[in-house]
Amino acid sequence: MFKHIKPLQKTEENNPMIFLAGSIEMGEAEMWQEKAAKGFINEDVTILNPRRDDWDSTWKSQIKNKQFRDQVEWELSGLENSVIVLFYFDINTKSPISLLELGLFHKKAIVCCPKGFWKKGNVDIVCKHYNIKQVNTLEQLIKAGKKELKCL
Repeated sequence: MFKHIKPLQKTEENNPMIFLAGSIEMGEAEMWQEKAAKGFINEDVTILNPRRDDWDSTWKSQIKNKQFRDQVEWELSGLENSVIVLFYFDINTKSPISLLELGLFHKKAIVCCPKGFWKKGNVDIVCKHYNIKQVNTLEQLIKAGKKELKCL
């Protein structure tokens, strides 16, 4: 059964989980996570979407800020417990946290880093070095995620 979960909902599920990592930067990144989630609607999978509906941009990015810490801990737990992590790097963003997450979770990653992303060369080299599957479009990313899911 398909489930689409956002922060800070519980993620303990019987379904395999896919984490939607990548560009979020409010006002800069396209809302790609909704489209990606809908691509899995007919699959037995739980999609973890870190784009929070009630995000407050006044929250300070500090460990002592409970709302911020809860968000980051939810994301880390989701990344750790997911069987696949789909990365999408929007060309209109910098996405430094997504780049960090790619380094941490590269062993279960599938990456879409379109031409024009500011660090595409770095991402391409990391993907080649670690044999990470790369695709060119969001549609291909969804398709590759579905294919990988069927192989589990």
